[in-house]
Amino acid sequence: MSAPLPILYSFRRCPYAMRARLALAASETGVEHREVLLRDKPAAMLAASPKGTVPVLVLPDGEVIEESLDIMRRALSCNDPRGWLAPGDTMFDLVAINDGPFKRALDRYKYPNRYEGEEALENRARGLEILTGLEARLAGSTFLCGEAMSLADAAIFPFVRQFAHTDREWFARQALPHLQAWLAAHLDSPIFAGVMQKYPVWTANRESDGVPLRVAP
Repeated sequence: MSAPLPILYSFRRCPYAMRARLALAASETGVEHREVLLRDKPAAMLAASPKGTVPVLVLPDGEVIEESLDIMRRALSCNDPRGWLAPGDTMFDLVAINDGPFKRALDRYKYPNRYEGEEALENRARGLEILTGLEARLAGSTFLCGEAMSLADAAIFPFVRQFAHTDREWFARQALPHLQAWLAAHLDSPIFAGVMQKYPVWTANRESDGVPLRVAP
C-alpha cells in the first residue's frame, strides 16, 4: 500500500496558490490536489485551516502549512533539484516587497471598489514604481537573482501576472522590456503550464485528484 500523499487545497487562479504549486512541482512533491471554490469552501479545508484562505497543505502526519511561502520553503528544503534556494536569504527581501507594498498597491488597483478612499490609478503608479525596480534588476540578469530561476521568480511572477492582466494594453506600453520578457517566459514555461492544468472542484464525496503536480522535463 502506497504512503498517503500530502493534501493541497488550492484555487487555480490565486497567485499565492500558484506559487505554492510551482514549488511543489519544482521539488517533485506529489500531492492530493483538492481544487476549491473560495465562495464555497469545503468543511475539511476549514477544519484544517479556519482562516479559510488558499493554499493549505496538510501533511500526512497532520501538520498544516497555511502560508504559501512556508509551503515553498518546506517543499524545496526537502528536495531542490533546480536549485531554487541557491541565492540564499537575500532573495526574500524581494519577496517581502512583493508581498507587502506591491500586493497592497495591486489590490487597490485591481479592486478599487473594495477600498474606500483609494484611487486605482494612484495605486497603479505605486505598483509600477516597484516593477521599475525589478526591471532594473532584470536588465542585468535573466532572472531576479542571476542566470537561473529561483524561488524569488516563482514567488513574485504570479502577482506581476495579475498586475499586467488588469489592463494588458496599458502594461504593454510601459518601458519595462526586460520585465515583460521575463513575465512572458514564465507564462510560456512548461512548469507553469503544468501547474495551471484544470481540476474539477473537489467535494468530500468524490475521489481526489491524488497525482503529483506535473513537472517540466
